[in-house]
Amino acid sequence: MTAQTLKQVLTIAGSDSGGGAGIQADIKSMSANGVFAMSVITAVTAQNTEDVTDVFELPTSIVASQLDAVFDDFEVAAVKTGMLSSTAIVEIVAKMLALQNVANLVVDPVMISKSGHALLKPDAIDALKKQLFPLALVVTPNVHEAQQLSGIAITSLADARRAAKIIHGFGCRHVLIKGGHLPSDRATDLLYDGRFFNIYKGEYIDTPHTHGTGCTYASALSAQLARGKAVPDAVQAAKTYLTETIRHALAIGHGTGPTNHFYFLQT
Repeated sequence: MTAQTLKQVLTIAGSDSGGGAGIQADIKSMSANGVFAMSVITAVTAQNTEDVTDVFELPTSIVASQLDAVFDDFEVAAVKTGMLSSTAIVEIVAKMLALQNVANLVVDPVMISKSGHALLKPDAIDALKKQLFPLALVVTPNVHEAQQLSGIAITSLADARRAAKIIHGFGCRHVLIKGGHLPSDRATDLLYDGRFFNIYKGEYIDTPHTHGTGCTYASALSAQLARGKAVPDAVQAAKTYLTETIRHALAIGHGTGPTNHFYFLQT
């Protein structure tokens, strides 16, 4: 792949000082999936494999300036959003992405860290649904996020189907409910386009080291979309990649270790 054909993909998310999730995971995942990654940082977290100990939100003016800088200079083929933290940041991101008419927008509705720290203020969930979801090509909640967004308990694929229909009603074109935490049918994901469901069965890998899986999945998906794959094919490619990053996960740190984004470089 030449520099001229390398697609450029933007992540808008929080920074993870531990390197396993957030902006750091996004950049690694996008790069591993064959695109050039750019970033707009919304918040800085003090974070490692065990906990999120502090969060500092960047001013909306800095978020807006970063977005302006990227869109003024690059041909942005896809955008992925992660941790947006507050209503004010959701609003400025939605407003500026709407002006850019972003075709391939993947919204990962990050709400809480694996350690239980809130990454989206409760009053920002409504703004996320009303302002950002209608711009999205794909929204990628995990089971916990899908429950919060839809208001129903999800313990089966049938429940996931019902939740997907509710979330689709917020205006996005596709809903991908990630089934890593599904009590039944583990590692089975559900894609809904408003008419049809696609089921993606995967291998469940029993490992505690899954820090950053949501960020990694959504970023790989955005990269595959940027490279021209249709949504169902992009989901399959991203899921296949994610499975291998988990299979080769890194037992580093003293808590939940990160996925291995460049597992294929190991000798």
